[in-house]
Amino acid sequence: MSTYLFTYRAPKGYTAGSAESIAEWRAFFAGLGGSLAERGNPVFERTTRGDCGAGTVLGGYSLVTADDLESAATLAKACPYVAQGGGVEVGEVTFLTPDQLA
Repeated sequence: MSTYLFTYRAPKGYTAGSAESIAEWRAFFAGLGGSLAERGNPVFERTTRGDCGAGTVLGGYSLVTADDLESAATLAKACPYVAQGGGVEVGEVTFLTPDQLA
């Protein structure tokens, strides 16, 4: 089982904190079940460098476990941002040991 980073891309103009959006996110995380390794946190202030995708802004992150990239991407489809014009970037995390960084 591998670990995957979900980087949430909120549609521009998205307003966080409504009762409806909180319920959608709670349902999404509940649906991830045992695959949710770390819920992560939202991002409210942000800046970018380079091309980070037109029409979206960084919304937050989570770590999930899945058998492979396709399985992780399937889990990401239920993210509330997807239905609202945003998205989820999914990437396999490679854990490096300290000696690999030296």
